Amino acid sequence: MTRLIVAVGGGGDAVAAAMLDAALYGDGDRRAVILTYAWDRLLIDPVPGPRGPENFTGLEPLTSTVWRVPAQARPIAPASSTLPRLAAELPHTFALIDPRHGAEGITRQLEELVRRLEPEAVDLLDVGGDVLARGDEPTLQSPLADALTLAACCQVNAPLRLLVAGPGLDGELPLDDLRGLLGPVVHTFTAEDVEPVGSVLEWHPSEAAGMLAATARGVRGTCEVRDAGPPVPLTDEGPAVHEVDPDEALSRNQLARALMTTATLDEVEALSRGVCGFSEIDRERDEALRLEEQAVVELDAGALLPRLDRFEAEARSRGITHTTFRRLTEALSLSGTQREALRHLLISSRPEQYAAPLWRIQP
Repeated sequence: MTRLIVAVGGGGDAVAAAMLDAALYGDGDRRAVILTYAWDRLLIDPVPGPRGPENFTGLEPLTSTVWRVPAQARPIAPASSTLPRLAAELPHTFALIDPRHGAEGITRQLEELVRRLEPEAVDLLDVGGDVLARGDEPTLQSPLADALTLAACCQVNAPLRLLVAGPGLDGELPLDDLRGLLGPVVHTFTAEDVEPVGSVLEWHPSEAAGMLAATARGVRGTCEVRDAGPPVPLTDEGPAVHEVDPDEALSRNQLARALMTTATLDEVEALSRGVCGFSEIDRERDEALRLEEQAVVELDAGALLPRLDRFEAEARSRGITHTTFRRLTEALSLSGTQREALRHLLISSRPEQYAAPLWRIQP
């Protein structure tokens, strides 16, 4: 039987799903099918919102509504996606969650996959734990994908196991708020578990997956993330994977409950505005307009390194020990397309500060 892992929020959850598959089930010939969104945010994809099958060429059908993203698939410009590169570098099958038809459509996708694959169980994986949000938390930034996936999965007639890896590491819900909601630890990631995705972490933009891998490798401290959000503690609890009752998660997640009968993405957005007070796709639309006007600054070590020194001094004063390259790109007023170039420049200039895949603030 083929394993099925649903990357609840897409992005870094898909990378963590590959780690989980190797850690729990070994690296034999059978690899999991990972069902995930193509939603890389504006750092990678200049088009707001998630991508659907119509945004790709080269997809392969798995069922009547589920499409596999192979290495040769390509997003149609101006859209972009990390999924084809993930498929090229990892041995898993990546299948595309299509949110265009709301929770009803994703439920249909899951039912078809369960019939096709006959998995022993369906693992739902969320890095950070925002799938457990009520919807009104002031630090919540990106609840839509997690809530929509949870709403769909809880309507599928199949055994479900909801797993939260790295509680608190997405910078949205503090670990202290999550502890009472978490069930038993089913695994604690180690440095060895990270190795199968090590090359991916060198380029993948997910902050949560990066911090999960860093804590598994033994990095400890306090990490500053995008938008200078709440500092994220990097502790011994970071690499843990907890089981959570999916029905309890659904009972807590107001947005997920509201989304259960949705049939369009427009409905999903409208309900998110009502429950959470915002739609993160609206925020992406606003940000995309701002980025269109942002001037591209030439990467020059002589100019950038003094600015980095000033940022690090300010970060130290806030008790920060590490940060992400996504945050550095933002703090140095660079565009998302320059993140990789910045990363290479900094690592080549100051290799001793690279705490893969994070950046260590010079003490």
